[in-house]
Amino acid sequence: MIDKIKKLKYGIFAFLIVLFLMPVGHALMVLNEKTLTAHKLLGAFIIGLMGLIAIIYGIKRNTNKSLSTLMGLLAGVLIWTGWVEFSFVWIAEKLSVQPLIENGEVTTKPEYLVMMSSLGLLSTVLLYFLFSATKCQFFNWFQKLFKFKNHLIQDQTRPKLLAVTTFIETIVILWTFYIVLLLVYDNDIAGDKHPATYLVAFGSLFWSIYLFINLSKINNYDYAIRYAIPTVIIFWNFIEVIGRWNLFKEIWVHPFEHMLENAIILALLIAFTTYYIIENYLAKIKNATIKNRN
Repeated sequence: MIDKIKKLKYGIFAFLIVLFLMPVGHALMVLNEKTLTAHKLLGAFIIGLMGLIAIIYGIKRNTNKSLSTLMGLLAGVLIWTGWVEFSFVWIAEKLSVQPLIENGEVTTKPEYLVMMSSLGLLSTVLLYFLFSATKCQFFNWFQKLFKFKNHLIQDQTRPKLLAVTTFIETIVILWTFYIVLLLVYDNDIAGDKHPATYLVAFGSLFWSIYLFINLSKINNYDYAIRYAIPTVIIFWNFIEVIGRWNLFKEIWVHPFEHMLENAIILALLIAFTTYYIIENYLAKIKNATIKNRN
């Protein structure tokens, strides 16, 4: 019973850390755009640079699996927010791309209309992972389905850099589901209220529940964080769609109007992350003590 509770704790804390990081990333983008205005691209560069520093630090601390994984996650969110999203903002403004407006309201910003053009590039990246040895269950399923998994050779000679693994996982999953949502939102393909959009929304909800059940069975923090990334991002599809349907107000998109709420989310993120680090550190000391006794 104690082991089950402990495993559940790993999964819940990992889920909450990644979950609270999502709105913080959104709010950071809006804050940079609204406060720096004319210098927002410089701000975006600094945000991405902080992500680069995080991943370098994570690589240097690779022996500390939990910290390295956390740094990879943080790097993924910061680099996506600073360098990826704002690169689309830059191009959209440079080309004077107009937002998509429906009923007098902006439904899709110009940068996301530009982002759709990266579909082909994303497809090639996904093909790379599909034809590479990986522990990702999603790609493993297709590799087994098409019967070529046994032909892929896993290189065991190189050390696995968890910060890099977590970083690229975060970037690719974010990118993939941004494109999925943008495609179903497009009126020429589906639209906000099209059955395909409902399928994406509720399919993501049930898929994330299935993943959370698996997540609750993981008994170490670093793997739990890496498993929580797709779990949360897929769940976030549901949040994004119901926000698109105006079923609730996305407070992280309006940080100045909801400073208290966003501050609470940030505080919770810091609290859960701090607990995660301390708990992991104490567990390492306990394991080392037991090992020395034996």
